[in-house]
Amino acid sequence: MALTLTGVAAAVPTGPAPRAPAAVRQTLADAAVSGQGELRFLGLHVYDARLWVAPGFEAETFERHPLALELRYYRAFRGAVIAQRSLEEIHQQARVAPAQAQHWRTLLAQVLPDVQAGDVLTGLYLPGQGLQLWRGDQRLGSVEDAELARRFFGIWLSPRTSQPALRRALLGQQAPEAP
Repeated sequence: MALTLTGVAAAVPTGPAPRAPAAVRQTLADAAVSGQGELRFLGLHVYDARLWVAPGFEAETFERHPLALELRYYRAFRGAVIAQRSLEEIHQQARVAPAQAQHWRTLLAQVLPDVQAGDVLTGLYLPGQGLQLWRGDQRLGSVEDAELARRFFGIWLSPRTSQPALRRALLGQQAPEAP
């Protein structure tokens, strides 16, 4: 059974700028929030997402820029389920050979933890290198596979994402006008 998730756009907050997670401050010292949004499934709030980018970031070439994606969970999930769902999303964007998908699922399952409501995970994307994953100030691990990292962050940032409204919100873009 395939899950259909719905992204909901949210404006970048006004007022004082949110404080970047420690991992973001260490890696992307001059990063700022590009945008944020939420993901819902059958009306249930799954997580809030916030995208941190450095000056000069361009959405069309996101894979060339270091960035961070912060997710605040409102539901509990097993890490293995998150890894499996991530591979399904990656596969929806572009086919992945079965052996490659199994290898990537294994790599993701090694760093994606079980999460509880209130947990905040931050993924750092490092172009040409891979990704790092943090829970709060605790580094959970890294994946040194540049292609997997690019495709993983494409779940949220690729024009072929299954959640275009959430992508627009993360990129700080307005939703298209209704005809």
